[in-house]
Amino acid sequence: MSRNHKDKYENSNPRRTHTFMSTEDANSGKKSYWPELEITGSIRNLSPNLWQLTHLTALYLNDNSLQRIPSEIGRLVNLRALDLSSNKLRSLPAELGDLIYLRELLLNQNYLRVLPYELGKLFQLQVLGLQGNPLSKEILALYGEPSGTHKLLSYMLDNLQGKLTALTITLNFI
Repeated sequence: MSRNHKDKYENSNPRRTHTFMSTEDANSGKKSYWPELEITGSIRNLSPNLWQLTHLTALYLNDNSLQRIPSEIGRLVNLRALDLSSNKLRSLPAELGDLIYLRELLLNQNYLRVLPYELGKLFQLQVLGLQGNPLSKEILALYGEPSGTHKLLSYMLDNLQGKLTALTITLNFI
């Protein structure tokens, strides 16, 4: 007896639509192309193969138990949306700043106390979610202002440039 499990896989979020390949298509050698990927369900570790999916434009890793995001995330250069909300992240890799096409970065409900200055390189970022993190008062004050995302990113970029200048001076003395 055949059962229809379609309802089990339907997503009520209109931004996320999923099309699964039929068995016939897979058997005929058809290749899949998923611009978006959602992985939820108390995941603690991510497969290293994930970082090879450089064609992804959206990655939803929210509502898991991730404690760290590896630096290899910087390989996903085509990402426009990244949701890392509701995990157990205490820090973020500097390589997030390499995702220069990001328009939406959701980091809500984690354990972040600091942000990498490299986030200042995300010039196209329109939405930044930081609610529910124990960030410094200085960061939260900037973020809470009108145009807070833009002001915070400018602050991060200024500090990144200062960090790079200090590093250059140090290297010149070596």
